[in-house]
This record gives sequence, C-alpha cells and structure tokens, in this order.
Amino acid sequence: MTVNALESIEGFRDKWPFAARYVRVNGWRMHYVDEGTGDPVLLLHGNPTWGFLYRDVIPPLVNSGRRVIVPDMIGFGLSEKPAREQAHSLDGHIANLTGLVRQLNLRRATIVCHDWGGPTGLGFAMSNPERARALAVMSTWAWPTPAAEFHTRLFPWRIMHAPLVGPYLLGRHNVLARRGVYLSVVGRDKLCREAQAVYEAILPDAETRLLTWVWPRWIPLDDTARAQARFAWLEAELAKSRLPTLIIWGREDEVFDAATFPERFKRLLPHADGPHMVTGRHFLQEDSGPEIARLIAAFLDRLDKRGGA
Repeated sequence: MTVNALESIEGFRDKWPFAARYVRVNGWRMHYVDEGTGDPVLLLHGNPTWGFLYRDVIPPLVNSGRRVIVPDMIGFGLSEKPAREQAHSLDGHIANLTGLVRQLNLRRATIVCHDWGGPTGLGFAMSNPERARALAVMSTWAWPTPAAEFHTRLFPWRIMHAPLVGPYLLGRHNVLARRGVYLSVVGRDKLCREAQAVYEAILPDAETRLLTWVWPRWIPLDDTARAQARFAWLEAELAKSRLPTLIIWGREDEVFDAATFPERFKRLLPHADGPHMVTGRHFLQEDSGPEIARLIAAFLDRLDKRGGA
C-alpha cells in the first residue's frame, strides 16, 4: 500500500497533505510523517488505525512551534505489513519505535500515547529516558490484568480473538476497521465522510490485516499471559517516573472507560496534569483532534515557561 493507492478516495489528499517518509527499522520499512521544527512530539496510534488518526492534531501542533513525527507501527498504515505472527510482539514494537527514534536522533521528545501506542510509547520512554521530555496518555493502559473490563467480555472481544473466529471476522471481513472504529467515535457522520474509507482501504486484504487480530492477543487476561511480565515492569517503572505527564480522555470512552482509567493513571502518576476530558469515545482524535492539539501545546508551553525537562 502506498500513498498513491489512496489518492482515489475523495478528499484524502486534502486531509492528508503530508510528505511520506520511510526508514528501515529492524529489517522492516516504516512510514512516518515529519513536519515542523522545534522539540519533537511523537504521536502514536494503535489498532486498527494509523497516522491518519492524527490528521487534525498535526497542523495545530506544527503551528505551535513543534516538530511533529507520526510513525505508522509496523503492520499498519503505510508501513510494511509482515505476514507472520512472530513479527508482532509488544517488545518488537517497542524495539521498532526505538529504532526510528535513534535513527532520527530525537531528544527532548514528548511521547503521545493512544491505545497500543500506550504500552509501546511508554515502554520506549521508560527504556530511553534520556530521549524523553514528557508524556501524554489517551485511552490506553500500562499495567497487567485486566487491561479493561471490556477485554474480559465474551462478546464482542474474546470471541473476535478466538483461533478461528478472529482471523475470519478481523482478517477476512475487516470487522475492526469497518465496524470497530465506527462504533468507537461520537461523530459517526463525520467519520463516514472523512475517514472510514481510508481506514478500510489501508488494510485491503486478509494478509495485511494480520496485526488487527494478532496484537490484541498480547493483552494480558490472566497471570499466565505472555506479556504479563512486560506490563508488570511497565507499571513499576511508571510509578517511579517523574517525567511531566498530561492525561487526556474521551468522556464517552467505553473501552478504557472514562470513569476509572484516567484516575488510575493519576494514581500511578500523581504529578500528572489532568485528566482533561474531551468529547470522544475510544478514538477520541476523530472527535476532538484540534482540542487535543491545543491541550498538548498548552501543556508544553507551560513546561517551557518553567524550564521543565
């Protein structure tokens, strides 16, 4: 999949005017956007989205005097999509992000984390503190079981990731991109006008959709899960972290529910700014992109004024 392959979608180039850049990380070809100048802000997506999720966040942050870098995780967007499950692990995605940051030699980076971009970005920041200036977390998690009550439900979550049903629904029928995103925004009419076709087109066949059903299997649901130790480490490291942190959450979020998850981050990181509540379900960038950008820019302005980090 290339940018040119998306050009036929009406309005795509108006919404996504950014130059495509590529770098090889751990043997894979990673796509990223790199706009503006100043201290870097890394915008990290999750499943099943890609950098396009941040299309309304990028311009305001660039205009605020920041360098905005938006990678597509290996397996998503315009990045290479390995067709074998072994290529996808939490540690592997952290290593891929680390490879990008080191090749671009980024320092004083603000890591903006959403969904799987949370464990990935936070794992990177805890392992490379000399390159991180600040954190921003949105609709994500950073601890072992359970990730969220949503992920313990038989329907729709567990049944979608059963050995046969998962590949059938998410692989053959692209359910997560077709229905999952749609059901996880407030402004569904806007999503259909601007983004739905893009999210579906970027995953054109079952082979390219592998990560949509493989990655969720790394969510720990009991203490025997393969990612249990990594999430336990991540929670412990964050509890010791003093990196300036911003918490932003969608009021209507039902995946990482707004009633409990922002406060859990606040307990883990009591020095954090927020939580700031905005309109949005799980994919809150679709509903409140410009407001999210303003919150991040204002947070960084405050750090600048007090000489933070």
